[in-house]
Amino acid sequence: MSSLRRRSGLLPAALAVALVTSGCGGGGSAPGGADRTDGADAKSGGAPLRWSTCAGPSTAQGGDGKAPGKDWECAKLPVPLDYAKPDGEKIDLALIRMKARDKSRRLGSLVFNFGGPGGSGVATLPALADSYDKLRDRYDLVSFDPRGVGESAGVRCQSDSELDAAAQIDATPDDDAGLQATLKANKEYIDACGRNSGKLLPHVGTENAARDLDRLRAALGDDKLNYFGISYGTELGGVYAHRFPKNVGHAVLDAVVDPTQDPAQGSLAQAKGFQLALDDYLKDCATRTPGAGCPTLDSITTLLKDLDARPLPTTQSGRRLTQDEAVNGIASALYSKDTWKYLTAGLREATTRGTGTTLLILFDALNGRSPDGHYSNLQAANRAISCVDAEQRYSVDDVRKLLPEFRAASPVFGEGAAWSLLGCTGWPVKGGWKTPDVGAEGSAPVLVIGNTGDPATPYAGAQQMAQRLGQGVGVQLTYKGEGHGAYNSGNRCLTTAVDAYLLDGKVPQGGTVCS
Repeated sequence: MSSLRRRSGLLPAALAVALVTSGCGGGGSAPGGADRTDGADAKSGGAPLRWSTCAGPSTAQGGDGKAPGKDWECAKLPVPLDYAKPDGEKIDLALIRMKARDKSRRLGSLVFNFGGPGGSGVATLPALADSYDKLRDRYDLVSFDPRGVGESAGVRCQSDSELDAAAQIDATPDDDAGLQATLKANKEYIDACGRNSGKLLPHVGTENAARDLDRLRAALGDDKLNYFGISYGTELGGVYAHRFPKNVGHAVLDAVVDPTQDPAQGSLAQAKGFQLALDDYLKDCATRTPGAGCPTLDSITTLLKDLDARPLPTTQSGRRLTQDEAVNGIASALYSKDTWKYLTAGLREATTRGTGTTLLILFDALNGRSPDGHYSNLQAANRAISCVDAEQRYSVDDVRKLLPEFRAASPVFGEGAAWSLLGCTGWPVKGGWKTPDVGAEGSAPVLVIGNTGDPATPYAGAQQMAQRLGQGVGVQLTYKGEGHGAYNSGNRCLTTAVDAYLLDGKVPQGGTVCS
């Protein structure tokens, strides 16, 4: 059973890479032979990191199977599975880095989390490194697979074939039979997670990931954590700043998850955000190519209604495009203005040719499925982390009461966003919070970036994060644009302000607006 994820964190450029490469291969991320050690974890008593040549990202990481090149090094950082038992069982976090060019002016490490939750930093950072090339002058660029993700004790739930079958289940049931099928699919998924990863599930939450970040900071040899978090990575960054305010160095939070919203509020806001982005896309298409057959909201809703009864054929190994896959395929293309052209092509293909190949490829890119049919562990990690974080568990009656408001928010995304609230119902581990605490009194200034056209993390989240971090800590920067995130938009005003903050320590004036 697929649905619009509550906190989707694919960076626009990462989605573009997925669409271009459309694949991931085998190969492990384990290092070959160690070539150096440095950065002992003095506070935790850990051994120095042993960096070595990187192999290609594994299937679980969702990489393309190709080694990232000679400039990249990989390592493993052991951390406690259970922080209540610090001397007990350990798990290894997969790390990757590219060292700074100017060693004489090096500022330390800049650690990235690209979101999800469930995205592999080991696979993503090399794919996006060109976007951060200027920062590499003075920083080692570092990323990692958070616990439960990729090669860091990745959560496993269902097999590839089971995930393909579950994607065919109607995620927005129209009658009792459909509802029973949806509930059955949800239970089967949750049971599989418990069977295959039960020992991990209590320990993969954001609070523990924040503890891991501090272990990583110490292991890298840095007194302060310099951090760049995108989407879910902003929530992780906020929780880190709350727990370790004195250890915050330079921190950027881009495409900000609203720390004040519970899952129902967050899903509703996301439905509105994607609808806003869809409306902006439709206006842009009509303006740029008048009379060229641009889709309309009516044509899209008609297509989706037809798909509910009759999925479309595709060229993807006999798979058919369902209504839910089409909705998520549309959402996938809205993550970046650069991928709007794929949405136009996909909708035109579906309405004029009666096939759904392009929309299905967009769906696969969002859900971590490669063309050869293998899934990364993105979906499993996303569910496991979200469910151990949030304590709310919603019933069918809860969803039915919310449906009118969600449908009014978006005729395209609202219904799926509402039914997705059942994702943690029956989860074998209790959640930890109503909403995350991100108050960070005593922290250095944290740059909080909101994009007014962001579909996945609506702009209001940045305002709330800046306020909740605390006076003198949260510094808000606004980008008036489209797509998920702002730094990778190419907007010179925005990148200049962020680079000056990270490289020269120049904190921009709060309320700065770039367009």
